[in-house]
Amino acid sequence: MTRKLIAFDIDGTLLDSNKQALDSTREALDKLRRDGHLVTIATGRSRFHAQEVIRDLAFSNYILCNGAAGFLDHEQVYKNLLDQEQLGRFIEEAQGKNIDTAFVSLDSIKRFSSNDVEVMEEAMHSFGADVPELDEYFVEKQDVYQALAFFDQRYDQQFTSYDKIRFVRWHENSVDVVPHNGSKAATILNLAHQVGIDQEDIISFGDGQNDREMLRMSGVGVAMGNATPDVQAEAKMVTDTNDQDGIWKALKELALV
Repeated sequence: MTRKLIAFDIDGTLLDSNKQALDSTREALDKLRRDGHLVTIATGRSRFHAQEVIRDLAFSNYILCNGAAGFLDHEQVYKNLLDQEQLGRFIEEAQGKNIDTAFVSLDSIKRFSSNDVEVMEEAMHSFGADVPELDEYFVEKQDVYQALAFFDQRYDQQFTSYDKIRFVRWHENSVDVVPHNGSKAATILNLAHQVGIDQEDIISFGDGQNDREMLRMSGVGVAMGNATPDVQAEAKMVTDTNDQDGIWKALKELALV
């Protein structure tokens, strides 16, 4: 059997609606590893927010911060930081509009401001996280892999003057701020090249807006049944939901379990 690289989003994909991994998902991961496939997480979370899932599901390979960091066998093999000049300019522009921002290193996250904590809470609580602590000087002290900006779709067309950063919506009240040339898809391809796996042998599972490029790029992109129609349209396969054994059912159809 040809070795595959199989990438899984976390929220809405690996985890069910109760933020737990189904028994069928655990069994599928074990089978894929026994058969020699490279299994990786591909998430918008930082290592700080993904570490419990990494430990619980025994991942040694993981792509974090929407592709800004890549690890093979727990060793970092890819790094793509936000452009400092444009990040600083964006912070100023966001503050001028009373938009809160937060900044993500591998192992911590801090917010820059407190204009509307309720908006931040709604977004962060959606994946089980708390509102980050306040630290206005975080970006001066840490490598910043990703930022969060807390605004709704009314502001989507108001930040168009940047060519080194871009905005990917993941919640109705928040977007990820990522390197313009970065994505889960780009880092999956980078890791696949490092281990000698062809693009056609990449399989990815996802449900969110930040999974669309990954699903489109993969040899087989699998959208979860709980994904919105526009995300499902990017995939070559649509499976059942994250509560109804969607991962197991797709892998069975692909003859991998």
